Amino acid sequence: MAKSQLPDALLVDKYVAGDENALAILVNRHQSKIYGYIYSKVSDRDITEDIFQETFFKVIHTLKAKKYYNEEGKFLSWVLRIASNLIIDKFRSDKKMPLNRDTEDMSVFATIRDNSMNIESRLIKNQVEIDLKNIIEELPHDQKEVVMMRYYLDMSFKEISDFTGVSVNTTLGRMRYAMTNLRKVIEKNKIYLPS
Repeated sequence: MAKSQLPDALLVDKYVAGDENALAILVNRHQSKIYGYIYSKVSDRDITEDIFQETFFKVIHTLKAKKYYNEEGKFLSWVLRIASNLIIDKFRSDKKMPLNRDTEDMSVFATIRDNSMNIESRLIKNQVEIDLKNIIEELPHDQKEVVMMRYYLDMSFKEISDFTGVSVNTTLGRMRYAMTNLRKVIEKNKIYLPS
């Protein structure tokens, strides 16, 4: 059997044993899915490139340290989880920056108008986003993780369940508790959230 036809788990074993070419085969095999997944969440080619490279830096570091991934041979799922965590970290570090950036279809400058009402509305919207993110930061980790993945990464509950390693019911429960906690904080602090 040609090396390029070997299952992922065997290629990982070969890479850990010192066969650098085995990782190149894994990257070639999965790069379009991983790149596409990252791009679907961040909608920015430069950020996608950065996160893609950082993802494989972590993959290499983990495998070289012989920490092995514990995904029962599901290499792609393991790599997507690493990418997902890096995406969440990126959104957290960009708290002060708007999540929307220039894309091929839209420029930030296209949203600038000479109308003070639009500017006021935009300022209010930005402040609401900042307030909401601050409130989300106060949630327990497991609830915060579900909210970030659901609303900022647009992941389905099934995807969140797969990435966090808990059942869909547990994921839904965490979201329900998170929404309850968010409502309490919003009501207590009389925070205005326009629809």
